[in-house]
Amino acid sequence: MSQLEEVHGLVLSVRRHRERDYLVKLFTREYGKLMFFVRGTKNPNNKLKPAIQPFTQATYIADIREQGLSFIRDVKLVSPFSSIQQDIFQNAYGTYILQLADAALEDKQVDVNVFEQLVRGLEAIDEGLDAEVIMNIFEIRFLSQFGVMPELRGCVICGTTEGAFDYSSLHHGLLCPKHYFEDERRYHASPKAIHFIRLFSVISFDKIKSISITDETKKEIRAVIDQLYDEMVGIKLKSRRFIDSMKQWENMLKPSPDKKE
Repeated sequence: MSQLEEVHGLVLSVRRHRERDYLVKLFTREYGKLMFFVRGTKNPNNKLKPAIQPFTQATYIADIREQGLSFIRDVKLVSPFSSIQQDIFQNAYGTYILQLADAALEDKQVDVNVFEQLVRGLEAIDEGLDAEVIMNIFEIRFLSQFGVMPELRGCVICGTTEGAFDYSSLHHGLLCPKHYFEDERRYHASPKAIHFIRLFSVISFDKIKSISITDETKKEIRAVIDQLYDEMVGIKLKSRRFIDSMKQWENMLKPSPDKKE
């Protein structure tokens, strides 16, 4: 049994099926992640072709099936993230964000909040905001989807929310300096990195007008996030490995502007 209806979707991945057809995974606002079959888009003038490209959102006229693949029949209001599609660096970060979302969410798991965040985050990258920082924000947010979000609001021992903090795996959250002794194996992370990670967990994309973080602090943030993911999530996506390798030649192609915090 099926029904034809409009769904608002964001393209997560596309792969060719035989010679002329495609399998397109959409994250939809209404149904969560679904795999769609798209027939006969070899013709470059096919109106569906622009709507199934990576980094595209649209309103799809779809035949939703409870079992098996659903089908995209028509499309309207196609909105590509053009800058991400054309820029290799933005593309790399955007690809990882979408693959992380795919890994964090079950198929058909409806989450309007995550859908809206993904759209806002990709819009921010497309508008030229720092893609690496946007990626870090999603990495922290998706800890909740993986079911392992630590306590980042304040010290897990006394509850204080002001001052410097470090992260404790033992207590699955932050420690203030008065309680560092509670975990001798705490991360010994940069207080500045912890500050930004706390901020990433709560800030709204709509409130981000500019991003200014030094390369040194970005490295410190990266180190903490890597520890969190290694300990609690345990996945290493190919797109992340590509970003790691990209860092080795990025500065050769794209000079980094001086940044201040």
